Amino acid sequence: MPIIAGGVLEKDGKYLLVQESKQKCYGKWNLPAGHIDAQELLFDGAVREIKEETNCDVKLTGVCIIATQRCEEPSVYFVFATKILTDDVKPQEGEILEAKWFSYEEIINMHDELRAPEWIIPSISAYRNDDILPLSIITVTERKVQ
Repeated sequence: MPIIAGGVLEKDGKYLLVQESKQKCYGKWNLPAGHIDAQELLFDGAVREIKEETNCDVKLTGVCIIATQRCEEPSVYFVFATKILTDDVKPQEGEILEAKWFSYEEIINMHDELRAPEWIIPSISAYRNDDILPLSIITVTERKVQ
């Protein structure tokens, strides 16, 4: 089951979305996010994916939502609240067509242009309403291979 992690980046009341270049979702807008690699911690993967897609360095500050979907290939999505450390936004060449800041109202009106409005909009709403869970709800453990 794929695990996808990313984040809500906010600056001056606007939220950073990335425009996908993948064939199956070409041109759709999404939160910066991607698949967690094998042996990668969830938190590290979220920070890495945000950096790769936007060139922004972030610190994770909480959990906006955890979502799943029923489909051919079930997935779990973790969307984190972030604090932006550097915001020299540059879309990832070959993966992201564009990265752009949008107001909440613009995002609500882009419903059909969003890759997954069912979790993008609730993530941003949770962030806006400070309805954020602490990072400590996710426990990190080590399993020794025997």
